[in-house]
Amino acid sequence: MYSCLLLLIPYVLDYRDKSAQNAKLPQQQPRCPDLENTVALLWDNGYKANGSDAVENPPNRTQSRTHIYLHATWRTGSSFLGELFNQHPDVFYLYEPMWHIWQALYPGDAASLQGAVRDMMNSLYRCDFSVLKLYAGSQNITTSFIFGWKMNKVICSEPLCDAHRRHEIGLVREDRCAKCQKRDLRDLERECKKYPVMVIKGVRVLDLSTLVPLMRDPAINLQIIQLFRDPRAVHNSRLKSKHALVKESIQVLRSKKQSDRYKRLLVPSNRMNRAESYVASAMELICDNWLSDMMLVINAPPWVRRNYLRLRYEDLVLHPMEELQRLYRFSNLSSFPALERFALNMTHGQGYSSDKPFLISSRDAKEAIYAWRERLNVEQISQVEAYCSEVMRQLGYDKNTMEKAT
Repeated sequence: MYSCLLLLIPYVLDYRDKSAQNAKLPQQQPRCPDLENTVALLWDNGYKANGSDAVENPPNRTQSRTHIYLHATWRTGSSFLGELFNQHPDVFYLYEPMWHIWQALYPGDAASLQGAVRDMMNSLYRCDFSVLKLYAGSQNITTSFIFGWKMNKVICSEPLCDAHRRHEIGLVREDRCAKCQKRDLRDLERECKKYPVMVIKGVRVLDLSTLVPLMRDPAINLQIIQLFRDPRAVHNSRLKSKHALVKESIQVLRSKKQSDRYKRLLVPSNRMNRAESYVASAMELICDNWLSDMMLVINAPPWVRRNYLRLRYEDLVLHPMEELQRLYRFSNLSSFPALERFALNMTHGQGYSSDKPFLISSRDAKEAIYAWRERLNVEQISQVEAYCSEVMRQLGYDKNTMEKAT
């Protein structure tokens, strides 16, 4: 009898639990499996498991180190945006560290590399640079291995090098920095831990959802600044730099080429060479990724939207003082006159760009914004407007009606 009683207890408890659940079922609202709810569930599933307070009260960023990712794509002006952080004396800045992954694993498709990109960022934000050894082959890892190191103010300034002074505002001279002694990565890790703000700029995160785990992680509490630009201007700039972007464009296209939807990608005419066709075709995928990112943010919890900043390149270069203040407030940084003068001078230079498309230099902001009108033909403009129409509407870009500013 005692054994039978023990066996009956679980059944009784299970029956009571099911009865209580069934009593609550009529009060639940059925979920509609549409796109918006699906995106919203992406956030809910990650946070409600930790309690309702986690959704509304994420870690207070003012009480800990700030981690920021500058989320952009090629030829949107992200190098200039990154330089505004590279110049700040309170920022540890890294320029395109995920470049190493794409080079080492070429010709892997971009989608398959997203996990590796996120894992690298996860390590770097913790000032663990050993992850770079995975993509170094037999090379000896020092500060000179890091992509873009000759333009990095931390690497080229004291105590790592005396080529520059960290608190002096101005572009790093690569010829001076090239003479810096190569330092062990552990020295760079120690410097990394001293800075209250760490910023990584990249163009190799295709989808904002890739970064969701880093936004959830309370030790990182990642904040996102996403840079957009008129797709027609991006397309024009990509065509101008087409030979430098062929490998990246192929990796992007390999991610989607098997899908029936993307059989409508731009078909090159007889006048287009192979490099131009790859670069042009990738533009459609870029606009689709932008639209996915917008949907993700629209359906995110309020605290996520507070940790996300959308920025248009046109606003940044036409109103550098106001946008700089907005960027630094979001990043928990203080501005000062030398930085403001730097931003102003960088947007009031001569001409659109130099012969080196990836070189950071002072430029004429208005010419940079509207150059696409003179360099793209009617067919090219119409194609971009067709497959980027919703993105343009969301970002407030009119379809080829705005007269060129004088």
